[in-house]
Amino acid sequence: MSKRALITGITGQDGAYLSQLLLEKGYEVHGVIRRSSHRGVEDHRLRWLGVAHKVKLHDGDLGDLSSLLRIVQDTRPDEIYNLAAQSFVASSWRQPVLTANITAVGVTNMLEAMRIEAPQARFYQASSSEMYGLIQEPMQRETTPFYPRSPYAVAKLYGHWITVNYRESFGLHASSGILFNHESPLRGIEFVTRKVSDGVARIKLGLAQELRLGNIDAKRDWGHARDYVRAMWLMLQQETPDDYVVATGVTTTVRDMCRIAFDHVGLDMDKHVVIDPAFYRPAEVDILLGDSSKARAKLGWAPATELTALIKEMVDADLVRVKAENAAAAKA
Repeated sequence: MSKRALITGITGQDGAYLSQLLLEKGYEVHGVIRRSSHRGVEDHRLRWLGVAHKVKLHDGDLGDLSSLLRIVQDTRPDEIYNLAAQSFVASSWRQPVLTANITAVGVTNMLEAMRIEAPQARFYQASSSEMYGLIQEPMQRETTPFYPRSPYAVAKLYGHWITVNYRESFGLHASSGILFNHESPLRGIEFVTRKVSDGVARIKLGLAQELRLGNIDAKRDWGHARDYVRAMWLMLQQETPDDYVVATGVTTTVRDMCRIAFDHVGLDMDKHVVIDPAFYRPAEVDILLGDSSKARAKLGWAPATELTALIKEMVDADLVRVKAENAAAAKA
C-alpha cells in the first residue's frame, strides 16, 4: 500500500514541489484547496510541474475546522503537511486579523483535526525564519530566541509553539521546519526575488524601463524550494518528531541578488533599479542567517542549489513567461 499524504497549501510554491517529490516516491497525494472564484486557475503551479492530474484536491479552509475534520476523515493520511498560510509579510500589516486567523489559529484547527481523526499520522508545520526578526544571535538555530517583527511572524510563532504543545501534550508526531527564505520560478510575484526576476525579464524584452524596490540592503539566506521540501519529507521519516532550521548558511543582500539577475541578461542594474520608500516595511528585518547543522547531521540534508543558479533559473523562466504573455496579448 502506498502512503497517503495530505497537503494544505498544495497550490503554493512549496505545495507544488512537495507534491512532485511525494509522487516520485510513490505517495497518494491529497490537497486542501480553498474555494475561490478563480477555479481552474489556482492549480497553475501544479500544472507547471506536470503533476496537477496526479493529485486529488478537496475543498476546505484552515479557518473551518469542520471541513478539515471531514477531509482528514475521508483521506486517512499517513502524513500531513501544513503549508497553507497568509504568507506575504507586507500584507500582514494590512490584514493582521486574517493573518492571525489563518496563519496562527489555522494551525490549531489542522492539529485538532489530526488529533481527532488521525492521531497516528505524522504532522509537519511550516515555521518561518521571520520568527527570529530582530535577531538575537549572529546565526539563528533552533535554540535562538525569537523576536518577531510583523503580524505574519507573530502568527507563525503561535503556529510553531502550538505544534510543540500538541506534540508534548498529546504525543503526536508533529515536527516544525524553521525554513529560511526559499525561492523558485513558482514563487508568487509579490515576493522580492520573483519581483526582481519578472522585472528583469520585462526590462530585457523592452516592456519596462525600471524596477522599483524598497530596502535593497536587507540580507537574507536564500535557497531553492525544491531542496527545502526534501527537508520537510525527511523530518517525517524520523522516529522522533523534532524542530529543525533549514537554511543554506549564506546571507546575501537584496542588492547583490538583483545584480546577479541583471548580470545574467547583460544589463546594468544601476540604470534600472529605483528605490521607492513605499516598499519599506513598518518594522524591518535587516538580516537573517540560518545554522542548519542539526538538519544536516540528523536528517542528512544539504542544499543542492546555490543562489546564482537559483536566480538564473528564475530569470530564464520569467523570460519564457513574459514572451508568451506578450505574444498572446499581441494576438488578442
